[in-house]
Amino acid sequence: MRKQMYLIPAAGILFILFFTVFGERGLLRIYHLNQEKQETLRRLEELKTENEKLKREIEALKTDRRYLESIARKDFGLVRPKETIYQFPTADKPAAGAPQPAAPANSAGMPQPPPQAKGGEQKK
Repeated sequence: MRKQMYLIPAAGILFILFFTVFGERGLLRIYHLNQEKQETLRRLEELKTENEKLKREIEALKTDRRYLESIARKDFGLVRPKETIYQFPTADKPAAGAPQPAAPANSAGMPQPPPQAKGGEQKK
């Protein structure tokens, strides 16, 4: 009888404690909401920074003719009258860590000479 007297209040306390921690308005939910709030505030600051950058670019496009010209040249390929554009092909460079092809070596370890024309004659 004495044990039962302690078990009922202990069960009630455990029940209340469980919902205080794990319930819909419990401590875990509050913790997750605070984390979400911090993430939202961080994203807000990023968006404000991006917004200011875009405002500065809009202002530059409205007022700075040199900036507008550089955008027209770079993005749209526009040129001035009587202006010549030279385009050079870009050489494909091998990757930094890629091995370079080596010239084949003969049995003595020396590079082989270039192949000659048929019949042992060299073309001149």
